[in-house]
Amino acid sequence: MPLTLEQLNQADPASALALLDGLYEHSPWIAAAALAERPFRSLEHLKHSMAQVLAAASPQAKLELIRAHPELAGKAMVARSLTAESTNEQNRAGLTQCSLEEFTRIQQLNADYNARFGFPFILAVRGPRGQGLRKQEIIDTFARRLQHHPDFEREEALRNIHRIAEIRLNDKFGAEPVLGNDVWDWQEALAEYSDPGFAEKGQLTVTYLTDAHRACAERIAGWMRDCGFDEVGIDAVGNVVGRYHPSSADGRYLLTGSHYDTVRNGGKYDGRLGIVVPMACVRALHRQGRRLPIGIEVVAFSEEEGQRYKATFLASSALIGAFKAEWLEQKDADGITMRAAMLHAGLNPDDIPALRRDPAHYLGFVEVHIEQGPVLTELDLPLGVVTSINGGVRYLCEMTGMASHAGTTPMNRRRDAAVGVAELALYAEQRAARDGDSVATIGQLQVPNGSINVVPGRCLFSLDMRAPTDAQRDALVADILAEMESIAARRGLRSSCERAMAVAAAPSDPGLQQHWERAVEALGLPVFRMPSGAGHDAMKLHEIMPQAMLFVRGLNGGISHNPLESTTANDMQLAVDAFTHVLEQLSQEAP
Repeated sequence: MPLTLEQLNQADPASALALLDGLYEHSPWIAAAALAERPFRSLEHLKHSMAQVLAAASPQAKLELIRAHPELAGKAMVARSLTAESTNEQNRAGLTQCSLEEFTRIQQLNADYNARFGFPFILAVRGPRGQGLRKQEIIDTFARRLQHHPDFEREEALRNIHRIAEIRLNDKFGAEPVLGNDVWDWQEALAEYSDPGFAEKGQLTVTYLTDAHRACAERIAGWMRDCGFDEVGIDAVGNVVGRYHPSSADGRYLLTGSHYDTVRNGGKYDGRLGIVVPMACVRALHRQGRRLPIGIEVVAFSEEEGQRYKATFLASSALIGAFKAEWLEQKDADGITMRAAMLHAGLNPDDIPALRRDPAHYLGFVEVHIEQGPVLTELDLPLGVVTSINGGVRYLCEMTGMASHAGTTPMNRRRDAAVGVAELALYAEQRAARDGDSVATIGQLQVPNGSINVVPGRCLFSLDMRAPTDAQRDALVADILAEMESIAARRGLRSSCERAMAVAAAPSDPGLQQHWERAVEALGLPVFRMPSGAGHDAMKLHEIMPQAMLFVRGLNGGISHNPLESTTANDMQLAVDAFTHVLEQLSQEAP
């Protein structure tokens, strides 16, 4: 019989520790210390308590924990001296049935890894969904992580140990993230569609109104119908819209969703997680035959990334009445106008003005999104509540000096444009760090007609500056631009810049943010508040209605816009549970 929280909470200390035996390899001290936090309100509370114990442990204790784990397909497996838990995990991943070639490759990786880091390679081989990774995935991950910095890799090993413990705990309690698995499967299925030139390479790229993009829209629309939405359609900009009606005709709607287009060679969860999480909630309500006093409108936004045309956020802009008619004449790399692409896809651009939503009919907009950063994963927290979407400004800049001979021009007589930009980059890094949550980036840097033996006379570069409030952003911008002029004057250079983009910060609505916070607390997790450095559809909807976001932890250091972008079915389940809790709160408040 599966273990229950009631049994664990009521057991004497020795019995409780025995119930948690085997979670952390040969390291019962973690569970023993965590048991002081009883009674646990949820499995998440227990998991977090154990993670906190390990976070507070000494570096030596952490290293000993890592070294307590066996190598993958290593000597302990061959000698059959693995723990029962490790045997099960390695067997499910197929590591006990390696070919000679696979076994030899893994042995070499084990040797190289131990030589580099001084501890065994740790990987939760049952994977993000819990059903087991393929052997080739394991080998590829092994080889990739060999290139990590030792400090990062040590923390990555600990994060995988926590995932191993989570899966083992699920097994003990018979806890299966059923809806999280469904959300995972939907995203895997959607990732089957990719644009030509990328699909052949196994890369995920879905840009606006391509065949792959339209196939995604049809697939999402079909799922929405299967989930029980009352109305499903594809609108004039390609958004897939599903509506689940309230129990009374005058009930207002909660608007939610995210985008289904991707960057080139991107990840499977950016945007799409925010579509399928509310879909799972609606399906659960439909299967229960239940209506809420509020309606639910899920929008799968057709475009957010700006990859085919320069009209970023065109899909959510249409919903707030900010779609610009001149965007229709933009051309892609093949010379196809947006208007022509829309007509080819069966869309009618003349219908776009009618897409504007009336805020009076809505409670607000909420969005679930993968974090796209390292903060949550480094804190061992599955969910984060967004306080604000950063406002940002981008500039295209130029520093001009004098091109001269690299061998004959003394160092004290140079007017080196590239060095001036390098000095500015260091200042931008230091200035943004002063605020804690501001960021500044020189992401593009080019020396036109540069030569190996010529002091750079021109340097073209970009500046991207973001902060959670407009005032903080504007102060950051003013300081960095002033420093650029100062550096130019001191080095005998000239500087110029042109503002390419400016977006206002979008602070979360206090009421909706509090609903997310209550939902996270109800799951037995601490509330962690954080700004969003990336832009989201929510920042456009913010212009006409209140909004608030929930972040879900990412794996692999939280990387995003990358094929390594990932999260677990357990964390997706928590997102579904949190969204459901927000729906219940809003329903209780509805008149």
